[in-house]
Amino acid sequence: MATLTFAAARQMVLDRVAVPPTLTAETVWLTDAAGRINAFDVPCDRDMPPLARSLRDGFAVRSSDLGQSLRLAGEIRAGQMPQEALPERSAFAIMTGAILPPGADQIVMKEHGQVVGGCFQSDRPAQPREWISEAGSMARAGDIVIPRGKRMDAAAIGMLAAIGKTQVEVVRRPVVRILATGDEVVDIALKPNATQVRNSNSWALAAEVSRRGGRAEILPIAPDRLDITRDLIAYGLEADLLLISGGVSAGDYDFVEAALAELGAEFFFDRVLIQPGQPTVFGHARGTFFFGLPGNPLSTLVTFHLFATAALERLAGLPEPALFFHRAQLAAPYSHKPGLTRFLPGELSEDGRAVSVLPWQGSGDIPTLVRANCMVVIDAARPSWAAKDWIEVLLP
Repeated sequence: MATLTFAAARQMVLDRVAVPPTLTAETVWLTDAAGRINAFDVPCDRDMPPLARSLRDGFAVRSSDLGQSLRLAGEIRAGQMPQEALPERSAFAIMTGAILPPGADQIVMKEHGQVVGGCFQSDRPAQPREWISEAGSMARAGDIVIPRGKRMDAAAIGMLAAIGKTQVEVVRRPVVRILATGDEVVDIALKPNATQVRNSNSWALAAEVSRRGGRAEILPIAPDRLDITRDLIAYGLEADLLLISGGVSAGDYDFVEAALAELGAEFFFDRVLIQPGQPTVFGHARGTFFFGLPGNPLSTLVTFHLFATAALERLAGLPEPALFFHRAQLAAPYSHKPGLTRFLPGELSEDGRAVSVLPWQGSGDIPTLVRANCMVVIDAARPSWAAKDWIEVLLP
């Protein structure tokens, strides 16, 4: 099997996992739509705005009348239809969002004029259509305002509300089954002994799956037995995507790859040149894609973020899954042995300009992971950075 660089491994996932040609849709209320993937193009129900309107608090005028004293003929508020056309050599006080009266072709901002003795005066030059939002300038009736495959964020939900939709058709959440492995892993409700750990990975992965648009199902923990691991994996492969944590290294009791092989799996890669998370497996069996993620919590979440989210988001109907990188200045020098791309827990400053690599005790260090708000990306080809050097940061 192949050992790939980070970039090649992610591209492998994107090359293999496509948006399904037929997506099952379901209708949800707007209150439940956040984070879901829009299933169909949504057209605008009318021109936006339906009539020309003012973009500023100020005065509606004829641009050709500027340079002389204009009679203040009235006021137009937002939500009010003008009752008459603008008389010659006159001005209307107008509010942001109010409909432009017939005859007016310019808005003079409030701070650029004054009213003296019932007359409006301004030294602004004539600039026809200044501070006017024309009818249909944002969207025309029938224009697609929310395309198929768009993740429903606050703006998209606001758009739906603006066109009078209380519900939206979204893609069914892919079912993602999650399997933790290892004799040392016990249920979170149990008290572990000194050699055991609670099954934190399954719950952390379930939270990430939900955040990325999937529906998580946590399976029973697989002990270090090939037959039970194989049977649980077979059940997991009945979902849309299977995530397995642990059991993918080269130890004598790491049975995941052997169990997958018995189930006819095709493996695309089983190692990636990254830290943490080198022993990461990606493949396909019985019609379902699977990821074998390393068992240490930091490795599990890093590899899920880098690779499995791309597959999950494609299966959820998102055409172009993306990682979000940022550049910041290192707070202190850093050096490493080149060869691996490292994703280390970091703390990005509030203004986003500086980042620190947090001290950590290996990829099982959950407390440090909680403190981190980003991952510092250590380039595989570069040996060192000085303080204040710019470096890439991977955002959540």
